[in-house]
Amino acid sequence: MTTPSWDPAQYLRHAGHRARPFADLLARVPDLPGDAPRIADLGCGPGNVTALLADRWPTARITGYDNSPEMLDKAHVDHEGPTPGGGRLDFAHADVRTWTPAEPYDLIVSNATLQWVPGHADRFPDWIAALRPGGSLAFQVPDNIDAPLHALMRDLAGTPRWHDRLAGVLRRTGSVHTPGTYLDRLTRLGCAADVWQTTYLHVLKGDDPVLDWVKGTGLRPALTALADDPEARDAFVAEYRDLLREAYPSAPYGTVLPFRRLFAVAVKEG
Repeated sequence: MTTPSWDPAQYLRHAGHRARPFADLLARVPDLPGDAPRIADLGCGPGNVTALLADRWPTARITGYDNSPEMLDKAHVDHEGPTPGGGRLDFAHADVRTWTPAEPYDLIVSNATLQWVPGHADRFPDWIAALRPGGSLAFQVPDNIDAPLHALMRDLAGTPRWHDRLAGVLRRTGSVHTPGTYLDRLTRLGCAADVWQTTYLHVLKGDDPVLDWVKGTGLRPALTALADDPEARDAFVAEYRDLLREAYPSAPYGTVLPFRRLFAVAVKEG
């Protein structure tokens, strides 16, 4: 899978829809053990949802980690600094594949990131070991790799015209485990685990809004792989757009994008 380049402006075009699952995740995280909690946000992106952590825990010291310079630049400018409740929000470069906590944490959280990290469940032991007793590991990931949004993209990338350019580029099936697998892995690590799924019916506005959505996320590896050939990139996007129009027809009120997500909150037993 190609490491994608990210476009914060494109990603934030659907910020409200993308932030809702994070808010739903935080609603299920219990009180944290520290008076001034230490929190890590893995894959913080442009920092807009990381800032929601300060609303829930005003005194917290929060660090958002990401490996995208573009996303981190946006986060530094828009969100870094002291928080109104006396805490602080900072951002730093890190690769989630290898990030190991250097200090105890009250909460390690990740929003729509782990699906990009092969073997991410193998990182759980290190992360949970760094939690204080009563602390939580909480994450949500898209759980829709078989939806038309992705299946059509993979099918198109596998056609003779595109195979040589895009083979192995896109996120593959199996990038997210089953709910039962996460429950088992987290419980065996000494946590009380809560795992669930939700399907959101996002009503999107504008022309080709599903394409606009996926340009900020799932399509990024293909856009990155074809960046050196704008003509080919535009041709691929046009073919994909036509497939999306058929799979996600518009209605008078907008275009409905069903989007299933998987959530997990694991509380370390003390």
